Amino acid sequence: MPPRIRLRPRALCTHTSPSQTAFSLRASYASLATAPSIEPLPATPHILRPAPPILRYPPTQPPSHKPADVRKSQLHRQYQSLLRSSPLILLFQHNNIKAVEWMSLRRELAAALAKVDAERAKDGSPELIGEAIRLQVLQTNIFSSALRVVEFFHPEEAATVQTPHPNPDTTNTAEDGHFTHGLSRRAWEVASNKKLKSELETLLTGPMAVVAFPSVAPQYLKAVLSTLAPSPDFPAPKRKVNPAYHEAEVQAGLSKLMLLGARVEGRVFDLEATKWVGGIDGGIDGLRAQLVAMLQGVGGSLASTLEGASRSLYFTIEGRRVDMEEKENPKMDGEKKDE
Repeated sequence: MPPRIRLRPRALCTHTSPSQTAFSLRASYASLATAPSIEPLPATPHILRPAPPILRYPPTQPPSHKPADVRKSQLHRQYQSLLRSSPLILLFQHNNIKAVEWMSLRRELAAALAKVDAERAKDGSPELIGEAIRLQVLQTNIFSSALRVVEFFHPEEAATVQTPHPNPDTTNTAEDGHFTHGLSRRAWEVASNKKLKSELETLLTGPMAVVAFPSVAPQYLKAVLSTLAPSPDFPAPKRKVNPAYHEAEVQAGLSKLMLLGARVEGRVFDLEATKWVGGIDGGIDGLRAQLVAMLQGVGGSLASTLEGASRSLYFTIEGRRVDMEEKENPKMDGEKKDE
């Protein structure tokens, strides 16, 4: 049988004598016996609360359902901003327009809008938006999805959803319901609901282009319609006035461009309604003048109606009074006739 090896404790594996070790052990036991009782520390809320998850995304760059660095996501965000910031949008359908023709159309459009800016500057108008109006080619499918997000997704309602994290400002997943921006998962779910129908979806077929206005300005709309969609109501500039407009590139581009309708303050307008908006004389000021004249006419007609009713009532009562007096005093009437 092999011999047993006795292992000594680490605390005793020192170069001290047995007498010194026994003395130190007695001293430690005595100090523990005479030491006062130590009370445990009170539990504080910040110690018992679990630590929040580490921020995976910065607050200024929330995660998106689709990869945010791809071109489709950037176009989706751009189209949402365009729909929210443009109360007036003209929708065009184009067919195989070349790059030179696009360049010519944009040049003539910029020249027409600059002329409107010059006229309004002479009148002292502070709102000059010609440089902000541009002709832009769209990706139809992405624009349709962005339109559904803008019309049917309401972030203030989605923000009421409770999140599984104790601290809603921190999260580690892009699918968290706390995020309510246009590229979040909740926005994607709303846009994917085929039961929701938009009035503008019927026009979003084929290659599309838009002209976005930062405000509803009939004068600028008239200039755009005269340049990109000339008609008898909005005639194109004559050759003597603008020879560049009648160049081959411009006319070829106009023949391949067709106006479908407009989106004004969230409502869909057809061609006739769009032309009516562009045909308002004097722009917004003219529309205000027409509204004031209409209200004044309504007030005058109402006053004459109320006055006519009171006048007819007065004549009726006065005639009844004279008739009653004649019946009560017939002799006085006879004597007056004899005299």
